[in-house]
Amino acid sequence: MVENQDLIAAENLKVRNLLKNHCLAKSISDAGWRTLLSLLQQKADMYGKTVILVSPQYTTQTCSHCGHVLKDKYMLPLSAREWTCPVCGTHHMRDQNAAQNILAKALIVTAKTALT
Repeated sequence: MVENQDLIAAENLKVRNLLKNHCLAKSISDAGWRTLLSLLQQKADMYGKTVILVSPQYTTQTCSHCGHVLKDKYMLPLSAREWTCPVCGTHHMRDQNAAQNILAKALIVTAKTALT
């Protein structure tokens, strides 16, 4: 999979902070997120590919269409799998929207790196 991609973007999740959520702690610790990212980076280095880890802040709460960020009483609970932006009316699937935001953040990092 890594060999066929030029750029791989992922959230730089702080697993220790995620483990504070008692409802998710077992699933998160079983998933081995940090191990996955390490292996992904090793494979990318082997094939000359780029892995960019971006801040996970607001990736699910930001409309990938208009950039509006849901805050305060409008923040999505973990159980919400779909939502509609109150500003532009775009309907989002939570994970797909987050993936688009993660990619957009990675492309910004890539563009900044190319300029230097």
